[in-house]
Formats: sequence, C-alpha cells, structure tokens
Amino acid sequence: MRTWNFRMAAAMFALGVIALSAIASAEVRAQAPAVDPAATQILKRMTDYLGGLQQFSVRTHNTYEDMLASGHRVDIDLMADVIISRPNKLFAERKGDLVDQVFYYDGKTLTLYNPSDKVYAREPVPGTFEGVFKFMYQSFGFIVPVSDLVYRDAFPLLMQDVTYAVLVGKSIIGGVRCDHLLFSRPGVDFQVWVSDGGQPLPRKYVVTDTGSPALLSAISVMSDWNVAPAVADARFTFVPPQGVQQITFLPLGTGSGSGR
Repeated sequence: MRTWNFRMAAAMFALGVIALSAIASAEVRAQAPAVDPAATQILKRMTDYLGGLQQFSVRTHNTYEDMLASGHRVDIDLMADVIISRPNKLFAERKGDLVDQVFYYDGKTLTLYNPSDKVYAREPVPGTFEGVFKFMYQSFGFIVPVSDLVYRDAFPLLMQDVTYAVLVGKSIIGGVRCDHLLFSRPGVDFQVWVSDGGQPLPRKYVVTDTGSPALLSAISVMSDWNVAPAVADARFTFVPPQGVQQITFLPLGTGSGSGR
C-alpha cells in the first residue's frame, strides 16, 4: 500500500472589507477555547444523525494528493458510489484514474469485482461493516470513502486526542449552506463541512497529514445523499456475469500494486 503523504495549499483573494472582516473573526477565534464547544456539538450532531440511519447512499468525489519522486505534486481522482445498510451490508463502486472496482458485502462474504479485467475475488468476513472497513484497509489498502464519518461510535473516534477545534464559519458546498469545522490532533488535521439545515449531513471532508513536510491531503466531496434508499438485500450480493474469472485476493505486501 502506498503511504499517503498529505499536502494542501490554500489561497484566498478578497476585497479589503472582507479581509478586515476575516482579521476581526480571527481575533475573536484567538480568544476562544482551544476546543470550541460549538464545533464539537455540530460534529456530534452529524455523527449521531448518521449513526441513527438504517440505510443510506452517497456519491463521493475523492482527490488524493500525492508527491512524485521528482518532488512535484499530483492529484489522483476517483468517484465512488456507496450504499450502507446496517448492521452489516455494504456496496461500493469506485471509478477513477487508476481503479475500476466494485465491492460487495452481504454480512458474510466480501467480494471485489474488477469489471475491466473481468475478474473477481471472494473472502469470508463475518461481522459488521465497521469490521469490514478495517479488514479492507489492513488487507488490501482500500479505504471506503468517508468511512470514518459513519461508524456508529464515530464521534469519540474522531475526537480522540483532538487538541484544537473551531467553527471556521459558513460555506456553500454543492449549493448547500454548511458549517465549516476544523479539528487538529498530533499528526493530522481534518475539516468537515456539515449541512446546517434539518439533516446534518457531511458535504465535504478533508484530512491533512501534518506529520510530513509535504502536508498532502485526501479530499472527499459528498453529494446525492439518500437517507432512505429502496435497496433490496440482493444489491449487496455479487452474481458473477458470464465470462468473468474468479481469482484469489492478493494481500498487501505480496504484489506491486499501489493499494489505492
């Protein structure tokens, strides 16, 4: 698996009056506690809401910042459609620069299907989809987009070792008005943009590795949320199309793949 070194460069251009307003806001935030209760309350409201959903689906546009051996930064993009059915069913389809993959998990068996290669692999993995997330990452280096936001116990996991939290302000993401939150813990900063309406859904999620000089980021923008999709159990079970071949999973460390 590639070890992501994260980096994010941000630039803001503003009229003088907006710049003065930003300076004033910064001064107010400087006087606030290191962990702002307003930020943690919004994060908890979001995680409680997601944790209470029995089923949901979401589309994510993911950008992974990477560094070439030449020292030049590149972005790797992929789209993912994810369906979750608690307690233990998952469908995830990824398409992008380097991948064309579909994951199925029916509560007992995890299947990875590569349509472009016409191959699939299966592995028995009983348990909840939280356990499957861990298995997929530890075995194959695959991270389900925004999975750390949808664990039932996501709030204490996200807040572990957090030393700084702030409500940055309001933003518009995909036409939706959001609260922009920033959190920091040793080695990692993460930002979440949460809808400020009736459904506190995450609309954008950025994780930055502050432990490396490159400061690269993984960025996910979420859209097409459906908190009550009509999904049959058959959606989570893979039926091999004619002409595809079953192979075995290749765990990390036994091949030369990138592991994205």
